[in-house]
Amino acid sequence: MTQQRTYPAGVPSWVDIEHDDVEAAQSFYAELFGWSYTEATPPDAPFCYVVAQLDGQDIGGIGGPREPTGAAGEPTWNTYVAVDDIDAAANSVEQRGGRILDPPADAGEGGRAATCADPFGVRFRLWQARRRPGAQVTNAPGTWNFSDLHATDPAAAAAFYADVFGWEFADLGFATMITRPGYGDHLAATVDPGIRERQSDPSFPPGFADAIAWLAPAGDLGPGWQVTFAVADRDETAALAERLGGTVLSSEETDWTRAALVADPQGGRFTVSQFLPPDA
Repeated sequence: MTQQRTYPAGVPSWVDIEHDDVEAAQSFYAELFGWSYTEATPPDAPFCYVVAQLDGQDIGGIGGPREPTGAAGEPTWNTYVAVDDIDAAANSVEQRGGRILDPPADAGEGGRAATCADPFGVRFRLWQARRRPGAQVTNAPGTWNFSDLHATDPAAAAAFYADVFGWEFADLGFATMITRPGYGDHLAATVDPGIRERQSDPSFPPGFADAIAWLAPAGDLGPGWQVTFAVADRDETAALAERLGGTVLSSEETDWTRAALVADPQGGRFTVSQFLPPDA
């Protein structure tokens, strides 16, 4: 039996999006990424939440009204940070200048969730796991790759998240890496025993095993947590997204990736990224 993946406190553990038309969203992402779904809410509930899966493993979530309402608004992919005590974590957010938009509450048998905003208005969520510890597969094509924080004031944002979650920030020149010290040890002891050996290559920056996210200036995207999904081929995925009614907003290439910013048919933005290491 495959070991269940768990997330230490302070590590992003889950992503989801809320759509007015949940069925349409399911169809788009199923075609794009090959997801199947299992419903996590009672069939008579007015709010529907489905867990996306690949090969029976949890990937992320899609939620919204049971029946489309026609309400306007741009859906946003949410990033959840794992915590051991959600009430204490919410209190910490407020003490350091953030706000609690939705207080800690049970999310069925899966765990407890809260919606927060940092001092600059950027939303994120807290997750205290019970039955669902978080995404069970990451970094494979069709799964969550990482989330990155686009901040109007990166230094001030870093100070807030460092205080709340114990994050550390390393300026690599081309990007700022966010780490949670000890996460690499957790991975080595659980789902990825070869992580240290695999990342001993000099091409990996020091501390990469502890990497949990990235920090960047807000730029044209504006402030917010942006979610990236791994794909096998950026161009094929971008073309498929457009055939399914989505929109490719931009694309870029780096020494390590080929990426595209995509909006789903209801306007939810996300990035698809093809890993392409140097000399591959």
